[in-house]
Amino acid sequence: MVQTYGVASSQYHAVDDEPRIGIAGEGDALLGGDSRSATRPGKRDGHATLSSSISNLANTIIGSGMLTFPLAMASAGIIPGIITCLSSGGVAAFGLYLLSLCAVKAPHRRASFFTVAELTFPRAAVFFDAAIAIKCFGVSISYLIIIKSLMPNVVSALYHDLTSPDTVPPLDSLRHTSYIALFSVAYLVVIVIVCYFFPLEGTTAPGDIHVIHFTPSFISTFPVQVFAYTCAQNLFPIFNEISSNTQKRMNIVVGTSIGSAALIYEIIAVFGYLTFGSKVGANIIAMYPSTSLFIAVGQLAIVVLVMFSYPLQVHPCRNCLDKVFHAGHVAAKIVDGDDEEVEDEHGSSDMSPFKHTLLSVGIIASGFMIAYFVDDLQMVLSFVGSTGSTTISFILPGLFYWKLSRNDPNANKMLTKAALGLAIYGMFIFVFCLSFNIYQVFHASQPVH
Repeated sequence: MVQTYGVASSQYHAVDDEPRIGIAGEGDALLGGDSRSATRPGKRDGHATLSSSISNLANTIIGSGMLTFPLAMASAGIIPGIITCLSSGGVAAFGLYLLSLCAVKAPHRRASFFTVAELTFPRAAVFFDAAIAIKCFGVSISYLIIIKSLMPNVVSALYHDLTSPDTVPPLDSLRHTSYIALFSVAYLVVIVIVCYFFPLEGTTAPGDIHVIHFTPSFISTFPVQVFAYTCAQNLFPIFNEISSNTQKRMNIVVGTSIGSAALIYEIIAVFGYLTFGSKVGANIIAMYPSTSLFIAVGQLAIVVLVMFSYPLQVHPCRNCLDKVFHAGHVAAKIVDGDDEEVEDEHGSSDMSPFKHTLLSVGIIASGFMIAYFVDDLQMVLSFVGSTGSTTISFILPGLFYWKLSRNDPNANKMLTKAALGLAIYGMFIFVFCLSFNIYQVFHASQPVH
């Protein structure tokens, strides 16, 4: 079966003028690989609600990155930490806004990084998919590292207290696990606040606390903040699945998700830093005494969070790898009709059970192997943040919108320039922070404090 894509019109039009309604299948669920419906007449209708879309995007954002925000604040001080947290969220929201504008140019309910890349930089589409796959794979590894570091403490604490007095579903179907995962985040917020005002016995004494104090490690922790807001890989699927995907509704989804994430990050960063000061580690929840059942439940909640978020990373990683491995089998053709379409063979719904299983096993097995030998959560998040996250959050949204709007007389020229500026900013972060991270790896015998 051949996957179908449409060709965008030559001019932009407001999304609110004509709501795009449709039903998304498994292929539409994440990176846009969709199939033709059995019956072709009529357009697909979205079925996801506004609340489930916000929940899924927020769950994509809020993950392992939040655990390192106190360390990021320790590398710069309270005021710079608060500013960089908010600014990183603002820049990420701008990138998501640009992607939502680009999604309008894609075929009806088939928006994805691949389809937009075919309209802008078709020869580089496979590299964009590779960047997304690398990012999602890196995030999945960070989840496994967190589980590895926290589960022994959870089991030990629970033991201490008890012995003393089939097919991959569409993204919207994961909304229930998203709600549970977000509850886990709320529990962590309670922990950092309660343990600041009522320190537990055995808590490490706080180190130095600074209002403003930049250290060399700020360069390596900044990409972690970029990483913490990365959710662009699921923006297109949400656009495809949400009912009445107008620009206004997409703005609500983006604004609410990024805003709630920023608030949670600020709370965790400030109270975590004030509790431990300069002694804070890369995993804030692991800093608290695990002998307390209150903390053990919190650590278990984080394990649950990353477990439920893990499929949200494996799913797009698998779909992108499928496209990368079939880069030479794209056949595009335009057909007549109201919706002109371009066909290719990248549909994830065309993925055979064997290929689906093989890619899934490969991703999971290699991730487990790396997580087994690597313990440094900050290093993993810093590398992922400076490469994959900057690519799909800053570079691609900026380049996509700039390419689509630069010759459009009706496009906002200031927005076009801002989009190009976002891409250049992402390239700078990519090169500078990645170079610093590599330098740190080769000079591990002299760690930067």
